[in-house]
Amino acid sequence: MTAISVSLNNVTKRYGSFTAVDDLSFDVEKGEIYGFLGPNGAGKTTTLRMMLDIISPSEGSIVILDSNSAIKVRRRIGYLPEERGLYRKMKAADSIAYFAQLRGMSRSAAKKKAHALLEKFGLGEFARAKNEALSKGMAQKVQLLATIAHEPELLILDEPFSGLDPINQQTLEELIREQRAGGRTIIFSTHVMQHAERLCDRFLIIAHGRKRFEGTLHEARSSFAQRLHVRTSAPAEALTALGGVVHIRIEDAGAETTYEIELEDGADPQLFLQKAVAAGIPISRFEQAGATLHDIFVALAGDQAPEKTAPRREAAE
Repeated sequence: MTAISVSLNNVTKRYGSFTAVDDLSFDVEKGEIYGFLGPNGAGKTTTLRMMLDIISPSEGSIVILDSNSAIKVRRRIGYLPEERGLYRKMKAADSIAYFAQLRGMSRSAAKKKAHALLEKFGLGEFARAKNEALSKGMAQKVQLLATIAHEPELLILDEPFSGLDPINQQTLEELIREQRAGGRTIIFSTHVMQHAERLCDRFLIIAHGRKRFEGTLHEARSSFAQRLHVRTSAPAEALTALGGVVHIRIEDAGAETTYEIELEDGADPQLFLQKAVAAGIPISRFEQAGATLHDIFVALAGDQAPEKTAPRREAAE
């Protein structure tokens, strides 16, 4: 039986007449990277805060690390909030050590770990620099290191890539993979699909507070229309006549034409190729291209406009 780190069962959160999260259920397996994807205002941050017992659900139940309250197991959890914040006058190493001590590490162990982490991630020379003197990217990295210093079993990262340049984004991706390799469970929210596509074992797409999809990228792609790239000297009409074609467009015209072909849901690309060969259509290129996570995200959550967000008293991102 698969061990579960976090389980939500029919969780709903209301603010007056506004429903920020609506009957949400999912499980996060131990040791996986789980993406929590959705547009701004979808209910991501509200859900993460309910997991952490910062706010309580209106309905439903949450189990985290076999406990009915994250407060009881808080030393086993690392949380990076979307709203970053470090004590401006505190030094970088002291910030990391301080948060590690709050989560149960001894003073000496926390200081040693803080300096080791800063060295490992290229900030050793800034260990004694005040946080106010750090760049935004460096300060964010310090806060992330403070989140992992006590070696938590479960990491919950809310929009961790926000504000980072491409180099630091890559560093963060490597850090997340390293944490997973150490046996930790990572949940991170994002609305940037490239990170989720590269990192996630599984992901959930949420919009208007409701679950639109949960599963692997392969499962998501399998449920969407197949796309083909076909180069041939035959006209588009000959390809359409094979059946199962929803849409066809010219990608590149020349002595031979390259077409992008969208097949009906559930259509078999190999059967399409077999029909083309049987019909005597000459094909010099045949390539399958599954939907990207961006395509899937837009199809499932693209109906949520930014103005459809929670009231100002509580962000429901």
